[in-house]
Amino acid sequence: MTRSKALLLYIILVLGVLVALLPFYWMIITSLKTPVEAVQFPPTWFPHRVAAQNYPEALKVAPFGRYFFNTIIIAISTLIGVLVTSSLAGFTFSFIKFPGREFFFLSLLAMMMVPLPIYIIPGYLILARFGWLNTYLALIIPWTVNTFSIFLLRQHFKSIPESIFESAMIDGCSPFQFLTHIALPMIKPALVTVAIFSLIGSWNAFIWPLVMTTSDKIRPVQVGLAYFIQEQSTDYTLLSAASTLVIIPVVILFFIFQKQIINSYMKSGIKG
Repeated sequence: MTRSKALLLYIILVLGVLVALLPFYWMIITSLKTPVEAVQFPPTWFPHRVAAQNYPEALKVAPFGRYFFNTIIIAISTLIGVLVTSSLAGFTFSFIKFPGREFFFLSLLAMMMVPLPIYIIPGYLILARFGWLNTYLALIIPWTVNTFSIFLLRQHFKSIPESIFESAMIDGCSPFQFLTHIALPMIKPALVTVAIFSLIGSWNAFIWPLVMTTSDKIRPVQVGLAYFIQEQSTDYTLLSAASTLVIIPVVILFFIFQKQIINSYMKSGIKG
């Protein structure tokens, strides 16, 4: 690659990064503006007066302490369920031979094409029949199975030579022992990736908790952000402050484990 082409490529990449970071920058500076400055036109790129009090005020508008607690409970419980079900299902689709295995796997992948609004109403009716509405069960149990996580772990299990599995069986190792003692330690980057995406998914959940719950004692943080959006007006400064606080844990989590995520995608054959 010539120097001019490399320079052009770097310029395009830098512009792409700036475009991607612009919404986050705008959210942060809006959280530090006064309500008048946040809606004035033309907009200002820097606050004339830093209104740091927006952050404590945002936490007082709604019970965000309870929302954060609910989100942590939901995220951890869902994560445990996803790791268990995805590991068992991915291992089964990789090493256990049974009639219709490929058909069931493809049918499972086809479910990824079904958007969330399609099963909101059936899900609500099912949970109402179970008596799970307004409970943690409604926000945890339906999400303990994740199709993409099963697919990702299955791809990593496929990278393990089948001869290792056969040798372990000959030596008296059960399939479950092979899974827990040999297979799972060999795919740690994939497990980290599944864990991160599960946590982010639970942290960002909005439509499902909004429909399945009506009590602040159960709702997560994303539903709490809706308190700042009213029919009469929207308090953009407090909304931006609360959004910044909500997104910080996700950003930190991603930067800590980004290497494992990249390695997992490379080994699974998935291209971003």
